[in-house]
Amino acid sequence: MKANVTTMDNKAAGDIELAEEVFGVEPRRDILHRVVTWQLAKRRDGNHAVKERNAIRGSGAKIWRQKGTGRARHSSNKAPQFRGGGVAHGPRVHDHVHKLTKKVRALGMRSALSAKQAEGKLVILEQAALEEAKTKALTAKMSALGWGDVLIIDGGELDPNLVRAAGNLGTVQVMASAGANVYDILRRDTLVLTKSAVEVLEARLK
Repeated sequence: MKANVTTMDNKAAGDIELAEEVFGVEPRRDILHRVVTWQLAKRRDGNHAVKERNAIRGSGAKIWRQKGTGRARHSSNKAPQFRGGGVAHGPRVHDHVHKLTKKVRALGMRSALSAKQAEGKLVILEQAALEEAKTKALTAKMSALGWGDVLIIDGGELDPNLVRAAGNLGTVQVMASAGANVYDILRRDTLVLTKSAVEVLEARLK
């Protein structure tokens, strides 16, 4: 399939042939859900925990004799029902990461890219670069191009002026093609790929 190529100055720069097997597949919502869940699970810290009975400092001696006091039978005062005792059934440190095969992850990327292409929210850029690192200049170019909430992916080394200018804008995200992922593609309204990014992604996903 063919797609138009534009510049940062909103001028036509020819067209490009997009691989059908990368940008033209039927998006799988179930696969997208699995990949996004896998990504977010990897971000979870999993370090929240409480002190259970065995972690409480104190004596383990029986607090009163078993019979004859008229009170309930207890052992240590580190039991959960006592003030200062351990917490019962509290959170423990554990890892939330789960495995996902490479084929599923690749299919998720193809689905995400194809979904943006099908929605008309995929833009191919000749080159992602600015002459100066000015947020005002980037905002003006984005307004002319009709971009709002946007993810810009470049295949080569990122332009430092663009990265610095976009750093002040919460609606603009710039990343290299090596970091391209399903979650960031889906959460942004517009996906912008440079020609070099298209080449790298097609080589990675074909």
